Amino acid sequence: MDTVTVLNGSTQASGKLRQVEGVAIYAGKKTEVINLANINANTATNNARQIYGRIVGLNIWEYDGGGLQLGIGGRGLNPSRVSNFNTRQNGYDISADALGYPESYYVPPTEALERIEIVRGAAGLQYGTQFGGLVNFQLKKGAPDKKYEVVSRQTAGSWGFFNTFNSVGGTVKKLNYYTFYQYKRGDNWRPNSHYDQHAAYLHLDYPLTSKLKITGEYSFMHYLAQQPGGLTDADFENDPSVSVRTRNWFKVNWNLINLSLDYTFNNHTKINMRNYALVAGRDALGILNYINRPDPGGERDMMSDDYKNIGSEIRLLHQYTMFKKQTSTFLIGTRLYKGLTKRFQGDADAGSGPKFEFEGIEPDGSGYDFPGNNFSVFSENIFQINDKWSITPGARFEYISTKADGYYYQQMRFVPNVKRFEKKENNRSFVFFGIGSSYKLLNGVEFYANISQNYRSVNFNDIRILNDNARVDSSLKDERGYTADLGVRGKIKDWLYYDMTAFYLKYKNRIGSVFTRDVDFMVYRLRKNVADSRNIGFESLIEADLLKAITYGRSPYKLSVYTNFSIIDARYYNSADASIQDKQVEFVPPVLFRTGISFGKKAYNFTWQYSYVGQQYSDATNAEFTPSAVDGLIPSYNVMDISVSYKWKWATIFGSINNVTNTKYFTRRADGYPGPGIIPSDKRGYFVTVQFKL
Repeated sequence: MDTVTVLNGSTQASGKLRQVEGVAIYAGKKTEVINLANINANTATNNARQIYGRIVGLNIWEYDGGGLQLGIGGRGLNPSRVSNFNTRQNGYDISADALGYPESYYVPPTEALERIEIVRGAAGLQYGTQFGGLVNFQLKKGAPDKKYEVVSRQTAGSWGFFNTFNSVGGTVKKLNYYTFYQYKRGDNWRPNSHYDQHAAYLHLDYPLTSKLKITGEYSFMHYLAQQPGGLTDADFENDPSVSVRTRNWFKVNWNLINLSLDYTFNNHTKINMRNYALVAGRDALGILNYINRPDPGGERDMMSDDYKNIGSEIRLLHQYTMFKKQTSTFLIGTRLYKGLTKRFQGDADAGSGPKFEFEGIEPDGSGYDFPGNNFSVFSENIFQINDKWSITPGARFEYISTKADGYYYQQMRFVPNVKRFEKKENNRSFVFFGIGSSYKLLNGVEFYANISQNYRSVNFNDIRILNDNARVDSSLKDERGYTADLGVRGKIKDWLYYDMTAFYLKYKNRIGSVFTRDVDFMVYRLRKNVADSRNIGFESLIEADLLKAITYGRSPYKLSVYTNFSIIDARYYNSADASIQDKQVEFVPPVLFRTGISFGKKAYNFTWQYSYVGQQYSDATNAEFTPSAVDGLIPSYNVMDISVSYKWKWATIFGSINNVTNTKYFTRRADGYPGPGIIPSDKRGYFVTVQFKL
């Protein structure tokens, strides 16, 4: 599997990927790595603010105290369920439907992760055309030198939180195995918010010969969560702990299978084949009407999705010499993907419990099949000009076919609703290009630059949805554009790591949300091609072990400090609508600042983290306030966290205080589930974990 270069070994939390990792090329690209073993954070709740604190330019949605879902967006992209990244686990897709609905309802437990790898927009040539790039969750493997290693972690915390994570792994003869089971439950700090989650995983890999290795993996996740709904601005200011929805529920089932083959021809050539399948679903049940109106009672709205996807990706990597015997690297790959989403919406059970059943013979809102097919070929080549300078051009051919086949009921005022049948097909193909370059000076300093074309298709939510708070322009078009980076990174000896980047992201026909009123003066969020947009910014990460610098590595203690800072100016332009021209792009905080200090030895550690996020808007008109609370200002906020740990032989105890100052804030205004309206973030919470490792 892939390996990572992280600043002199094992103590640094952040780092970067090497030029070549396994069967992938990262030369000249902006890459980031989080090494989970070196982070003192609340991993039981998947606290994204702490875990991703060293990743620059991330806007994080914090609305899920149990860590059931992840919402991150980079460089001004929408954080909704990581939908603007190509999201993978161990190198294969985990999202609901990579073609038409690239949202990730499944996130592997942080306690099971070895590291998290992030590659920015230039990753589009190898991993798909998303503007955000790649997020890859690399799970742990069994210990290579033990027949078994057992880890058991038990966590208790505020609001009835309990989490148990238990894993066993090792190597028996040639077979490496790793498996875990996790269960968590909690009530969160607002009423009507109980959740239960089960997750499990099995990894087996076996070298059939000295050249051929086979790997099989299975991931399972199920959770049921009651959702307390959103709030109006007035309700949030008065008391953010209240809930005005008692009948909203959300359920997710996830089954993910992967079979990989690795074959090494010789020291210069190897091939990898990944075959994966997803059988999954999610159901949302509740009241979606305006949050400034009470629950009307009666039947609830239900949205039900089933996902059945299969994919195969083959990569061949070959290294050769040229330019005075410099080692260059050639990569070529192909991907086949077939997805099918079945989506239904309509009236369901009128009770208050999690009864996910439609009323009547068929859903009375809509019912669709969304099949999709994708074929792509991609290639990159590192031309190593000399021992300092490399140039990496690349290209990707993409064929995408998305279809919609189903019905919807057109709502009528004075007569019964009319059933309409709808059938659409959208086939397109294109070639994208990119190029990157890296120049390494003495003392570990590296300059890098890249530019790559990107593309994002209209997704299934943009085709048909029934929601009073959100509507879709029927003439929606796909988005195109490009991303460019110019940066410098490196290390000073073995005590300081830095990465500073200027970036430019160009969108054509950007899909965004516009605050709108209908003929009855009811407000809603209209999703449309708003205008062209551009995001320009600067981001930097500096992480240093100060005691190592002062004592020249002789101190048994560690005092690590990091700062993560970014500024982004994201604007709409080329718009015929004066209410949008030159307005800020939604979900883009102009300033993001995160910093932290860790002090300790091998046996204990104390960590303090601070996060500041500037104010942002939820729609393209930059509306400050709406009665429905679906659109409006998201004020700036700052949050502090404290984590401690102590290790004694085979036992370790962890403690954390999240949101130490009990800041009242929110990061999201939702037009549907888990809202609609303002979704308050968690107040101060306390958590304790006891771990045994044998």
